[in-house]
Amino acid sequence: MKKLYFIVGSQDLYGEECLKQVAEDSRQMVAFLNEKVGDLAEIELLPTVETSEICIQDMRKASNDDDCVGVITWMHTFSPAKMWIKGLQELRKPLLHLHTQANEKLPYDEIDMDFMNLNQSAHGDREYGFIVARMGIPHEVVAGYYKHDDVVAKIRQFASVAKAISYSKSLKVASFGNNMREVAVTDGDRVESQIKYGWECNYYALGDLVDIINQVTEEEIDAKMKEYTDKYTMKTDRIDSVREQAKYEVGLEKFLSTNGIGAFADTFQDLHGLKQLPGIAAQNLMGKGIGFGPEGDYKISALSAVLMKMSEGKEGATGFIEDYTYDLTPGQELELASHMLEVPSAFAATKPEIDVIPLGIGGKEDPARLIFDGVTGDGIQVTMVDMGDHFRIICADIELVKQPKPMPKLPVARIMYRHKPNFQIGTAAWCYAGGAHHSVVSTALTRDDIAMFARLTGTELITIGEDTTEADLQKFFMK
Repeated sequence: MKKLYFIVGSQDLYGEECLKQVAEDSRQMVAFLNEKVGDLAEIELLPTVETSEICIQDMRKASNDDDCVGVITWMHTFSPAKMWIKGLQELRKPLLHLHTQANEKLPYDEIDMDFMNLNQSAHGDREYGFIVARMGIPHEVVAGYYKHDDVVAKIRQFASVAKAISYSKSLKVASFGNNMREVAVTDGDRVESQIKYGWECNYYALGDLVDIINQVTEEEIDAKMKEYTDKYTMKTDRIDSVREQAKYEVGLEKFLSTNGIGAFADTFQDLHGLKQLPGIAAQNLMGKGIGFGPEGDYKISALSAVLMKMSEGKEGATGFIEDYTYDLTPGQELELASHMLEVPSAFAATKPEIDVIPLGIGGKEDPARLIFDGVTGDGIQVTMVDMGDHFRIICADIELVKQPKPMPKLPVARIMYRHKPNFQIGTAAWCYAGGAHHSVVSTALTRDDIAMFARLTGTELITIGEDTTEADLQKFFMK
């Protein structure tokens, strides 16, 4: 079980009775929050920070505990911030500053200076907020009474994002082949990716994977085929082609598991030893939380794995998608997003069908793939690009819609959405910001989730939505 450490600030000038009350109020607060957040991460109370030495011990414990995904801090009383400096310098976990109080309302008839000294978060949290800002530590601030629903929701959001960041720090990404030749936006600085996000992005020879695939047994293929037929509708009689994909997935699962890999990227320009481009194999693995990026796009592979982790337990779909083509009917503009093969079945509005259709690219045999129409509802589209001296996340609000007419001759997964605030501004802003054609679409996450991830990882964020105007476009370009 993952955990969040709860660290409360005070000082030794108020006397023993005050510190006992601080400890008791903190205990009650943690007990309440565990009832509300404990399904995501257990909250554990650490000793009250009264001195620099205690702060250092608390922060070292959090940083060195592999089960700890983040730290929540709160100043019950005034807590001189210089004694937090050395401890905060030790912290290597996401930080939430909870700006709250033990009491919701003031006891107007009884309030005295003892009460003021004990319950002075308005004082202590400002002192603490200054030092965190002065030290330039990425963090989240949540303000309000800790029992209120909106505050609990923000803490739950922090827990989900912190768990995703923890997962990100240990994520390994396999690149089978290199980046697609001549393509710019899918490329990036893999060393900087590891420094900033923890992603270990390494090249693996496709031949090593092919060796494992060629050792897959008929019994293993049979088991995978049963998984397919239990989950999907078999629309083809070309079963051998489907079994080929099943063999690829079994081999990929073995390779990824053996090497502790949570995401992978491939390219149709490097398929030596494979009869087909992996289709169902990639789609089905994405349904199990494995990140994927085509054309060697390691960034979107890693980002999709992280955002799928972030969306665990939430209603809705999250996964890789590619921008393809438009319906430019005036006032009714829509985008058709898809890919040659690899769109996860999480986006399927109905039971996906398995079919074997020519691909027209890659020079290989006809690959088996899942075909379906997409879900509907409000969502976000998220991408990450390397701007040379920093990474940039672009997050756009979209509305996933039902396709206006059937597409009987388009044998791929089909997702359609409407850009916000409208097509002209939404797509222009995406282009001005340098947005890629690969992205992660989610109906489970919101722009606020991505904003929190960006803040806690120190990543530049550009958002596009109903509040984006024509005047904003030049600002995006100037970035």
